Amino acid sequence: MTVEDRLAALAAAGQTITYGELARDLGLRMAELTARLEALMEEDAAAGRPFRAALLRQRLSPDHLPAPGFFLKAAALGRPASDPQSFTLAERHALHLSANIPG
Repeated sequence: MTVEDRLAALAAAGQTITYGELARDLGLRMAELTARLEALMEEDAAAGRPFRAALLRQRLSPDHLPAPGFFLKAAALGRPASDPQSFTLAERHALHLSANIPG
């Protein structure tokens, strides 16, 4: 299974996952996972899609937000998050909706 496949399944189920869980599930080192997520964010930004990487969350984050690097990359791609929680919720909501619209 690819990162893209796993994130699509999570979006369809309305779920999130920690970075460590996803890395373990896919047999990736954290650096490999991070590089792949950043590449996906670039693809998503170029296509005008919500960031699939928004489905990731830090293990110890009480509000289940992605890691700070997610927000830095989003800003670098022209989508700054002045309110990280609202930004993340909006991205996740868009992903969950788009995953469940018949194509």
